[in-house]
Amino acid sequence: MNKDLTQGKPEKVLWSFCLPLFGSIIFQQLYNIADSLIAGKFVGENALAAVGNSYEITLIFIAFAFGCNIGCSVIVSGYFGAKEYHHARTAVHTTLIGGGILCVFLMLAGLAGCSGLLELIHTPEEIMADSRLYLMIYIAGLPFLFFYNIATGIFSALGDSKTPFFFLACSSTANIAMDYAFVKYLQMGVSGVAWATFICQGISCVLALIVVFRHLKVLKTEKKAAIFSSHIFRQICVVAVPSILQQSFISIGNIVIQSLINGFGPAVIAGYAAAIKLNNLVITSFTTLGNGISNYTAQNLGAGKYDRIHSGFRAGLKLVWLLCLPIILVYITFGKELVFLFMDNAEGPAIGTGILILRIFAPFYLVVSAKLVADGILRGASLMSQFMTATFTDLILRVLLAAVFSRFLGAVGIWSAWPIGWLIGTAVSLFFYNRCVKKKFMT
Repeated sequence: MNKDLTQGKPEKVLWSFCLPLFGSIIFQQLYNIADSLIAGKFVGENALAAVGNSYEITLIFIAFAFGCNIGCSVIVSGYFGAKEYHHARTAVHTTLIGGGILCVFLMLAGLAGCSGLLELIHTPEEIMADSRLYLMIYIAGLPFLFFYNIATGIFSALGDSKTPFFFLACSSTANIAMDYAFVKYLQMGVSGVAWATFICQGISCVLALIVVFRHLKVLKTEKKAAIFSSHIFRQICVVAVPSILQQSFISIGNIVIQSLINGFGPAVIAGYAAAIKLNNLVITSFTTLGNGISNYTAQNLGAGKYDRIHSGFRAGLKLVWLLCLPIILVYITFGKELVFLFMDNAEGPAIGTGILILRIFAPFYLVVSAKLVADGILRGASLMSQFMTATFTDLILRVLLAAVFSRFLGAVGIWSAWPIGWLIGTAVSLFFYNRCVKKKFMT
């Protein structure tokens, strides 16, 4: 169901729109976690390390899919808010065509360079074969990843956050069940984890696209929408390319960090793989809330309702902080139990590493969540140079500090780099929000 985010009390509108998005990404992250959890429990510590090791490379492909998602979503939101429905439909068609072409190139590059990427990050020999197998199957499913992400971006642009929630809830539940069946009963090992994701994502993609086109039929237009527009394509790229670069550089930074971690052996890799899945559950969830705030911002800017932007910022902060507090408490108090879910041994360096990472990261979720809210508004307002600057500040600091600190503090130095990067990156994001968004739209 399409929803106009320019009407009603901003806090109520934003919360009712964003909470289903939050639920959706929780389900999505649960099946990402299930991959590692089931691999670690039923195959072994090396399998957990292999899935975690490959996951850092998959984030590069996710970055491109995410860029298509947010580029389409922001532009369609603006046209939807301005009631220019024929342009909104053209933007959807244009993204599907452009995203499909990009996906083909990435598949070819990924299949050709899979082994080289794994060698580049110094993947230990004992997990190389499983890492390569997982990655190859994942790359084969890239069309599903791309078109599903574009579909969810369209849903969000039209104010519909409930349909993606329904798809992800069903898909994630099925994925976890298939992971378990393929690994425990069919004894497929790491390949079972990858094939379960492939199948469930494929079904979700097809169903989501069917529903998208039904949504578009509701948008009545006086003139026929073009199949492709170079002008709209450029508008999409203005938002999509910086978002792709942002996520790609984050992924590359994570790969550099992964290469540092790989030097400490499979046990530390496994502990990091478990903890980073739990961390990404939080960060990705708040990033998705930020995307929802981008849609809210873009719709209201399209409608010329600038005064609603700051109200949305305050409502967004309140929402993420209320969600943060119980997560922080659970991660600090029950860190061992959470990390043990991924392990078959309750003691040892792997589980100790995971617990330490959670205790270092968790208190700073209040900080990074504020950054993601501000970033959402910057992106929704198409202030992409400011958005990129804030992102790269955080990323570059994390990578450089991890490299330096690891020489003196070992693996602990790597984990310590995250909070410092988050603190400074958040300060930059809030500075740009106060200086650029308020100055441009609220004065």
